Amino acid sequence: VITGDQSTQTKSTLHDLINTIIIGFILVTLILLFFMGTTNAIFVALSVPLSMCVAFLVEPALFTGLLGYKTFSLNFIVLFSFLLALGIVVDDAIVVIENTHRLFANGKIPIIKAAKLAAGEVFLPVLSGTLTTLAPFFPLAFWQGTIGKFMFYLPVTMIVTLFASLIVAYIINPVFAVSFMKPHIEGVKHRTINRRFWITSLVLLLSVGGGYMVSFGTGNLMLTLFGLYLLNKFVLADSAEYFQNRMWPAVQNAYARLMRSLLKTNARAISILLATVLLLFISVGLVVKFAPSVVFFPIGEPNFAFTYIKLPTGTDIKYTNEVTKQVEKRIFDLLGPNNPMVESIIANVAVGANDPSTFDVSSKTNAAKVTVAFVGFEKRHGKSTSEILKKIRENVKGIAGAEIVVEQESAGPPTQKPISIEIYGEDYAELSQTSIKLKRYLDSLQISGVEELKSDLNITNPEMTVNIDRDRAMREGISTGQIGSDMRTALFGKEITKFKTSEDDYPVNLRLQKDQRNNASTLLGQKITYRDMVMQGQLRSVPLNAFAELSYGTTLGGIKRKNEKRVVTISSNVLSDFNPNAVVAQVEAAAAKFKAPNSVTINFGGEKEQQKETTDFLGNALLASIGLIMLILVLQFNSVSKMIIIISEIILSVIGVLLGLVIFRMDIAIVMTGIGIIALAGIVVRNGILLVEFTEIL
Repeated sequence: VITGDQSTQTKSTLHDLINTIIIGFILVTLILLFFMGTTNAIFVALSVPLSMCVAFLVEPALFTGLLGYKTFSLNFIVLFSFLLALGIVVDDAIVVIENTHRLFANGKIPIIKAAKLAAGEVFLPVLSGTLTTLAPFFPLAFWQGTIGKFMFYLPVTMIVTLFASLIVAYIINPVFAVSFMKPHIEGVKHRTINRRFWITSLVLLLSVGGGYMVSFGTGNLMLTLFGLYLLNKFVLADSAEYFQNRMWPAVQNAYARLMRSLLKTNARAISILLATVLLLFISVGLVVKFAPSVVFFPIGEPNFAFTYIKLPTGTDIKYTNEVTKQVEKRIFDLLGPNNPMVESIIANVAVGANDPSTFDVSSKTNAAKVTVAFVGFEKRHGKSTSEILKKIRENVKGIAGAEIVVEQESAGPPTQKPISIEIYGEDYAELSQTSIKLKRYLDSLQISGVEELKSDLNITNPEMTVNIDRDRAMREGISTGQIGSDMRTALFGKEITKFKTSEDDYPVNLRLQKDQRNNASTLLGQKITYRDMVMQGQLRSVPLNAFAELSYGTTLGGIKRKNEKRVVTISSNVLSDFNPNAVVAQVEAAAAKFKAPNSVTINFGGEKEQQKETTDFLGNALLASIGLIMLILVLQFNSVSKMIIIISEIILSVIGVLLGLVIFRMDIAIVMTGIGIIALAGIVVRNGILLVEFTEIL
């Protein structure tokens, strides 16, 4: 049921992303319509679905063939990549169609000649502009680790889609222009109802009826097209003409006057340049002054609240179930009946109950999980689910013998806890004592924001030992190996034969019945059958308890290693009201004051370690992308000065990023903000290339 519930949320999120892409496509089309007219806008807007179609054709083969992935999934990152590419893929088509329209000059040059000249004239700047946009995504394709596997779809999808936009701009758009670009007559009244209008309307209405006969969605699509046709004819066409003939020329003239004023003298130009550089330093100073919080992934309102329950190892599943019912009742009492914020409350005992951050998928009788699934964001009416999460965390405390952790779903790929203290040492007794003392020391400080420190050291694992009297066993002629083999067969079974059919073989296992193998006295009373060589090979059977006895105790649950070193990890979540990096810094400072033995090393890993690796990679990726961009610019212009002019845009564009963070009080999400800045480096260069190239032509 959990899988189905999360699947519903997943489908809802994918549905929202697809809707966002559709709305974005409509907005792009409307903007193009106002700037370029209906016909040209359609030429350019079609580059979006065409480029995406090419990407859909290429990516499955690319992932399953060349890259070795088992399947290609249409996931959040792929759809996010399409959303990011939505406004970029039209750039090439805009340049080609606009240049064709300019040379065509309403029929002064034949359209075939105009299309050839236009495509050839802008071939190099369009190619270099697209390559510089792609340059930042090539280093991202080599991202390693868990985060790299999670984000890998983004650079590959962007690279394939933008290369597809080049094909559309160079081949498909000129064909569209030759086929449909006609001389237009000035002063035509678009709202005139004539024979052409009635024929088009009749065809579209018949299409609507036929569409509904096929499916509801097809009918809606045709009805939408008919509505857009009417909207364009009676509203948008005249509005676009007014915008192109009145409003936009006024904006262009104002811009021209501004540029003439700024470039009138060298002194003015230099002062503008210095002022821009000063603004860059001011924006950096504002970010330092109003330091935004730094997070790994952006954290939103939780869609799920997970309550993980862990009891001592060896706890019977029935007792675990009783504790889970107790936790479930507390959550029910807190939320109340028919809570409009809650979609479902589901409990898992043993199966599927482990915390994903532990990367443990086994079933454990001492583990349970209670999941509260909240309704979709649009149904919450502005109410916060974070507050409910806090109340659940407070309400489930205080159950004796149970370790309880409450957290929301992971924002991004599964990562370790924000607070993860790794203690290394070779002497496990000393390592265990150090970890216990460190945990007590940190607990005594009561650092704000730490939910609850938990150690993965398990020194109370129940153990039942079979102690063999070796002298008596030797007198009987029985080896300890045979005793161990018989005990394993009794508990876990042993394949003794195969049942064969015409199609398959089925193994037949021999072991004690469940009630017998779960009874210690029965296990100890089983007879060991052997061939006594002292008695001339006669078969004998001796009960195990004749030379063995049971003892009960505790032992280590297991020894964990990292990089071949023994390690004990102390970890904790950070409460939602606190910044994880700030809390980790406080814990790190406190741990630095703890006096550990010389043979023991204390290190901070987990999310902090992943953050450092990600930050280092993104920094190197940014430098590599700038290097690629510089190489492309030098090859195109054969000029260092022009390359420097365009590269300066990357540095100055950071002003917008920094001011945006300060003005809107946004967190710096290391992964998403880093990718945004790297992608920005390629996007802003494109405008500079077109401007410098066209300035050189003129």
